[in-house]
Amino acid sequence: MSENFDFDVLVIGSGAAGLVLALDLPTHLRVGVLTKSAIEESNTYYAQGGIAAVLDDTDTFDAHVADTLVAGAGLCDEDAVRFIVEHGRIAIERLIEFGVGFSQEKTPDGGQAPHLTREGGHSHRRIVHAADATGRAVEQTLVERVKEHSNIVILEHHNAVDLIRDTLPSGRRGRCVGAYALDTKIGEVLAYGAKATVLASGGASKVYLYTSNPDGATGDGMSMAWRAGCRVANMEFTQFHPTCLYHPEAKSFLITEAVRGEGGKLLLPDGARFMDKFHKMAELAPRDVVARAIDHEMKRLGVDCLYLDISHKPKAFILEHFPTVYAQCFEFGIDMTKDPLPIVPAAHYTCGGVMTDLKGRTDVDGLYATGEVAFTGLHGANRMASNSLLECLVLSAAAAKDIIATLDGVPPLPTLRLWDASLVREADEEIVISHNWEELRRFMWDYVGIVRTTKRLERAKHRIDLLLSEITDYYGNFTVTSDMLELRNLAVVADLIIRSAMMRSESRGLHYTLDFPELDNSRPPQVTILSPSMR
Repeated sequence: MSENFDFDVLVIGSGAAGLVLALDLPTHLRVGVLTKSAIEESNTYYAQGGIAAVLDDTDTFDAHVADTLVAGAGLCDEDAVRFIVEHGRIAIERLIEFGVGFSQEKTPDGGQAPHLTREGGHSHRRIVHAADATGRAVEQTLVERVKEHSNIVILEHHNAVDLIRDTLPSGRRGRCVGAYALDTKIGEVLAYGAKATVLASGGASKVYLYTSNPDGATGDGMSMAWRAGCRVANMEFTQFHPTCLYHPEAKSFLITEAVRGEGGKLLLPDGARFMDKFHKMAELAPRDVVARAIDHEMKRLGVDCLYLDISHKPKAFILEHFPTVYAQCFEFGIDMTKDPLPIVPAAHYTCGGVMTDLKGRTDVDGLYATGEVAFTGLHGANRMASNSLLECLVLSAAAAKDIIATLDGVPPLPTLRLWDASLVREADEEIVISHNWEELRRFMWDYVGIVRTTKRLERAKHRIDLLLSEITDYYGNFTVTSDMLELRNLAVVADLIIRSAMMRSESRGLHYTLDFPELDNSRPPQVTILSPSMR
């Protein structure tokens, strides 16, 4: 049996979305931040490019909104886009208050202002950044601030298992009242109660064989929300970052979009440029176009990688703007001031997720979702570069405001049922997990990747149905482990992605199928919505 721990607010995830929300809550509230490993380990930490916001006098909200709508290929919610864009400056100013040190440049009057760069899909320079390690600067600063707050309890090495919903007198499930989580240090599942629970657990790109994401991006929040009764939307749209370093010792190291934004050129093995054949913006085209172009050329030529070259820029310029990329590549024996970088596409960002409103509220009372785990309508069929951290900051602040406004009206927490492990035993064949993990990620890459077909999706659906059956049986009979939990969640996410992709009979944004290569203009663009009741 296990102890019961109660909070006013339980935040699942320790990236920018979760930490900003925790910091925006008043100090009289007891807040728990639950994270799978060390608190710094999140997608935020590895974000290189920056945060998109209208900060320059020559830029406008309308321009940022228009760029986002174009990138989203007709599926953005314009109200959501405008709300997030118009709160961009406030979000950046909040980070500066926390102490984030953004890169600066001199102004005409001799002062200092944030240096703004430009990335794919943007018509203006509007990306505020901390050199080429913006995520690390943001994450480290937020962690420092969180550790200064005695009301925030950091629960490291806790892997969320499932959300807990209250049981109403009618027998129906009521509001979310917390979550079960595996404390991996002691190997025990504990019950954490909360008047408000926030999913800030990131995306699901680990469902693919090649990804720029850290190991923890296994779709945990999306899967838990689905099992708890929440709808999900647009799960077919996974953004593949076009330029991850291709090297046997590099573990999916991302080459920031800003390298192309500052003049980097994509090259074939013979040194020829090719992007102008695919889009009028060439290297600055939206990510889905660039990733698909690279994938096309690699398959056409039968090569393992292509190249990104910025060596024509002065060495001092490269070292100033891309110190992290330079240092990492140099460790692998590549000098980007002299040589092109070998690159491949890799799964990078989940554009769909748990459906929320613009206050972060999900279909389940007491449950919020913010950041990559959530579907707000901002990204549509394709995320525009550096809009994701913006979304994290704006929607986390909005969710915090709603929690503050409503928490006093929440009924007292019920006594939670403690986790019962009396009917399970220790697994005797861990090979089942490792084999299924490898099989799932490989068929997702082969059949549900950058380019799809109906036949590939049908093959993937057949395999995921078998895997889900095996995993459900395994989960019901053996003691839970982190590997088991992540495999279980990845399988649910894979099923949601496949089912969503099979529902879209067109090519739009990040979903490209050879069987339906054009847009379906016979009706207005449709958001793909899956409901647990459809199972």
